[in-house]
Amino acid sequence: MSQRALSPERVATLVRDATAAPSMHNAQPWRFRYFQGSRTFHVRADLGRTMPHADPDTRALHLGCGAALLNLRVAVAHGGWYPATRLLPDPADPTLLATVQLTGFGSGESNLAPLYPAIHQRHSSRFPFEETEIPEAVRTALSDAARLEGASLSFATAWHLQQVLELVEEAEARNRTDPGSDEDLATWTRTGDPSVHSTPDGVPEYAFGPRKRGGKAPVRDFAGARSVPDRTATAFERSPQLALLSTSRDRLEDWLHAGQAMQHVLLLATLEGLSSSFVTQALEWPDLRWPLRDPMSGTGHVQMVLRLGYGPKGPDTPRRPVPEILDIQP
Repeated sequence: MSQRALSPERVATLVRDATAAPSMHNAQPWRFRYFQGSRTFHVRADLGRTMPHADPDTRALHLGCGAALLNLRVAVAHGGWYPATRLLPDPADPTLLATVQLTGFGSGESNLAPLYPAIHQRHSSRFPFEETEIPEAVRTALSDAARLEGASLSFATAWHLQQVLELVEEAEARNRTDPGSDEDLATWTRTGDPSVHSTPDGVPEYAFGPRKRGGKAPVRDFAGARSVPDRTATAFERSPQLALLSTSRDRLEDWLHAGQAMQHVLLLATLEGLSSSFVTQALEWPDLRWPLRDPMSGTGHVQMVLRLGYGPKGPDTPRRPVPEILDIQP
């Protein structure tokens, strides 16, 4: 890069990298505005993409936007700039979640640029993982990555893992009989031939993965009660490896930190050869979310549960066209 203004094509590429981030049910609840004169991105929440039942307080929406923000920071650092980032810069504008100004060259955020290759390699995998245990050194590196973004990451073990699995099972039982959960799922899942029913968001049928025939992996079945022709069933891992991402407080700013930490962890995990998926079921019920917390300290707010392991990579899922979400200003 040079000191002159970025071309519209380069700006669009950076936003395309940002939007490879995950979001709940692939709703992609973000918008971007770029100011050429100051070389500054605005990351904004698209509140038209909320889930009234599963995410009434927009916590998950903010996590998704935080993940996109981390991707943007990685892409900017990869390009040689320093991404000077401010969270919630305007209290009068709650949809303005962050600003990222491109300043300097090759200074700071040096830990981000190496993550860039993983941005477009990372996809949620709803397939069975191997029983192979993640090495302790890798677990430590993932925890360190979360800490860099202002969150903590711990792996549930022994009775705590069993408690988490039971809470997820309870949430799944509620979801099966809850009209609101059904409505959110129907809005953001796509069945049928993608070439006929092409949409740039949501979870398409080909990304559902197989139905779970056995095992303890808490994988959401995006088909719900619907029948999907030719979909197979298979056994999942008996000992799932679940990592809980937490923050000490539970404010909008913490949700954005958690989203960035989540994506930092996922990108590093991808580079380490791990596959991943999300375990959000218990987080969607306030009375089930609180018992997920660290049993040793009894403190912290769990923002995300990640399922990690060695297994098939997930398929690419659709993304909204960049012109639909990017506005370039002088």
